[in-house]
Amino acid sequence: MSSASTSVPFADLHAQYLTIKQDIDSAIAGVIRDSAFIRGARVDAFERQFAAMHGVSQCVSCANGTDSLYVAMHALNVKAGDEVITSAHSWIATSETITQAGGSVVFCDTDGDTFTLDAKRLESLITPRTVGIIPVHLYGQPADMDAVMRIANKHRLWVIEDCAQAHLARFRGKLVGTFGRAASFSFYPGKNLGAMGDAGGLLTEDGALAERMAMFARHGGLTKGDHRIEGINSRLDGLQAAILSVKLPHLPAWTAARQRIAARYDAMLAGTPDLVLPKVAEGREHVYHLYVIRHPRRDALKAHLASNGIETVVNYPVALPFLPAYARLNVRPEQFPNAFADQSTVLSLPIFPEMTQNQQGKVVDCVRKFCRAS
Repeated sequence: MSSASTSVPFADLHAQYLTIKQDIDSAIAGVIRDSAFIRGARVDAFERQFAAMHGVSQCVSCANGTDSLYVAMHALNVKAGDEVITSAHSWIATSETITQAGGSVVFCDTDGDTFTLDAKRLESLITPRTVGIIPVHLYGQPADMDAVMRIANKHRLWVIEDCAQAHLARFRGKLVGTFGRAASFSFYPGKNLGAMGDAGGLLTEDGALAERMAMFARHGGLTKGDHRIEGINSRLDGLQAAILSVKLPHLPAWTAARQRIAARYDAMLAGTPDLVLPKVAEGREHVYHLYVIRHPRRDALKAHLASNGIETVVNYPVALPFLPAYARLNVRPEQFPNAFADQSTVLSLPIFPEMTQNQQGKVVDCVRKFCRAS
């Protein structure tokens, strides 16, 4: 949907581009001038900058966020028969890459308030075949990393954090992406830090693991023609690296803007009948990649907002265990009560750093009108 005055888009990437147009255009022109399209100095620079922002020593870039999960699990030697636990309500990239790496997916229900992995259910899912846990910091709120790490350490399991939606989110003051053996990031265009195409990356403090991940993502070698192992082709290109380097210094301000918009939603929608607003657990700093409400007549509310020129998205309409892709698991709704219930009630309202108060006011007025009339 366009960002015309009579409509409210779900996100407005062009509006963001206009705020930094000169720097973006200059960065793109420089890559074209130098023909620096595959890896090179700009990719190296972004890796250093992104690692430094997190206080981590190693960043391994790759072609997209999905690849980053697969690359990490391959480097951690996931093999047939290994079980990996992850959240039951998320985007399929997290679970499909477990299978692609050779492992078996084990789903954990979500917490009823935060949409993140329910740590209270986690330990009961661990078997002698379990090798790792992938908590998803869904919608921009951190998972309960104290509990996840305590359980992982107790059972000697690795942790890969899925930070695709949670750039700069914090758990008890510590940035997500700095807790586990590795952390996966997506720089898909609509993410809080987005490229102008696909892009992804990994953070780790483990130098040996970083080298294995980098080798696997680059055809099995760190030097062209020197293939130490068989790998894949998953490289961040120079254009996307240059764009991300321009955007990275703006990320804290964009994050603060999202948080201000979310706070206004909280205040203006408080007390609206039948509407459940997102809750932030104690000790967690939400970065609001998505502002997700719940309503028992979600589909009717979505249609009402669309009729008023307001774009919304359902993230995600089918929880992972109930997708046809996982029919082999023969799951029942009572195994995942929160994820099953949420899939029919969640609705993501427009939120982006450049959103105006007039745009937000229109969203709020339309939501209130629907809820009061229901």
